[in-house]
Amino acid sequence: MSEPASISSGIAERYATAVFEIALENKALTKLESGLVDLNAALGESAELRDLIHSPLISRDEQEAAISAVASKLALQPVLSKSLALMAQKRRLFVLPQLIEHLQAMIAENKGEVTADVTTAKALTKTQSDKLAKSLAARVGKDVKINATVDENLVGGLVVKVGSKMIDTSIRSKLASLQNAMKEVG
Repeated sequence: MSEPASISSGIAERYATAVFEIALENKALTKLESGLVDLNAALGESAELRDLIHSPLISRDEQEAAISAVASKLALQPVLSKSLALMAQKRRLFVLPQLIEHLQAMIAENKGEVTADVTTAKALTKTQSDKLAKSLAARVGKDVKINATVDENLVGGLVVKVGSKMIDTSIRSKLASLQNAMKEVG
């Protein structure tokens, strides 16, 4: 990990730990989790919001007012709203994506869940997603939440990442290994 990335991650982790512990004390993890989903969606959809958290041209007060308005509009938990305002005042909003990631991981760990990143050639149906979650849960011994993405370059099959383990059953990887085997023969 590069130095700036590890610094950002460290900053985000400290804020995430504080927010998580306060929400846990107040028994508000469920509300915090739904707020994080909304905030992450807003961050993904809004170029203006992404510009707001990264731009050095926007003053601290303007950042604080804007992020507070976003937090109010999304009806975020007070602990998260206040933390975002503090981050704006300290010029730390640039770590917001990592903060969301850390908080979601802490909440999942608290609930005994693990997230599986699943990439498929075409979108999974609800039934397929449920079956995959069940079989992964049996394998890892925890509840599994599926984070599905589509990559048409896989041709078929799927790639599953759970923690540090990866299972690649895609046609693309099978073709690549066949190609390597043929190079060795010829």
